Amino acid sequence: MPKDYYKTLDVSKSASKEDVKKAFRKLAHKYHPDKKGGDEAKFKEVNEAYQVLGDEKKRAEYDRYGQTFNGAHTGAGGGGFGGEGFGGFSAGGFDFNDIFRGANGAGGIDLGDIFGDMFGGGGGRGERRGTDIAIDVSLTFKESIFGVKRRVSIHKIKSCDSCKGSGARDSKMTTTCVSCNGKGKIHENRRSLFGSITVERHCEACMGEGNVPKEKCTYCRGEGVVKGEEEIAIDIPSGIESGEMIRLRGKGQAVKKGATGDLYVKVHIEHDSKWERRGADLATKLSVKLSDALLGGNYNIESLDGMVEVHIPQGTGTGDTIRVKGKGIPRERGDRGDMLVGIEVAMPKSLSSKAKVAIEELRKEGI
Repeated sequence: MPKDYYKTLDVSKSASKEDVKKAFRKLAHKYHPDKKGGDEAKFKEVNEAYQVLGDEKKRAEYDRYGQTFNGAHTGAGGGGFGGEGFGGFSAGGFDFNDIFRGANGAGGIDLGDIFGDMFGGGGGRGERRGTDIAIDVSLTFKESIFGVKRRVSIHKIKSCDSCKGSGARDSKMTTTCVSCNGKGKIHENRRSLFGSITVERHCEACMGEGNVPKEKCTYCRGEGVVKGEEEIAIDIPSGIESGEMIRLRGKGQAVKKGATGDLYVKVHIEHDSKWERRGADLATKLSVKLSDALLGGNYNIESLDGMVEVHIPQGTGTGDTIRVKGKGIPRERGDRGDMLVGIEVAMPKSLSSKAKVAIEELRKEGI
């Protein structure tokens, strides 16, 4: 059944690239396998949807081909036969796999898995990859507005510094792997729908290289990776919102002779009693004297850039808002939102005799 990537990410077809990215970050954090209550299957679905909708070319192809889109048009198909394996073959909406599925579309045989095994592609048998790491980082309100650089120390599995991940004491001194006889691959006979077939897979003993070290690295004992602490720099962009995720590629767990996983950083913004974020605008409050509310006046108030003078027009009342242009939150396009100053007129709790006389005169004037 065709996949609705828009539904997977819970966005509309008119969603902007930024909206798609935010939806992905939110769902990736929710379903991440390393997180308590995570869902690996859902995480993979969300990632697959973002790989298409997050790429302008692939998204255009997806919108164009509709139900017949499966990634083959954009080179995202499975392994084997030029990258468009049998698991992704379609023509005019006909899926070759339907022949081998039940009437309800489940419990069948995926030809992509069979031929992926035969020809070394598809079926999730690609490059070894370390697991991802998820951490939380707290920011002050002001840091979230202008961005900040943070350094964090993480305990993780990392590449061995002594052997540079090779697992060898001397990377130039190797011997032929006895498990695969130096071929880097192992052939196995398996029974399938088509009878007995030969499946080719990477040799685990030499990681597909055909040779192994004569002497193992004494520091990591030939594993190529060690447990340790790594300091990582995080460049947090301006205008980030609470709950957003930052992905640092290659900063997760390492694995011997494979790709390092990613680091996901979830941002939490501390509450600030002075400020409230409203999109790109920044809201704050200002208490003014009754006389200034009636006659007008000027006040110096704190902004994100320091003190700024605000003019209070004559006749300003509680609940009125004064907009200060360009003193809000930086936008991606380079400009900034505004600062919204909410007015609260301070009523005097006691009056002198002179003040009472003056106010009585105002009452006579109908004020």
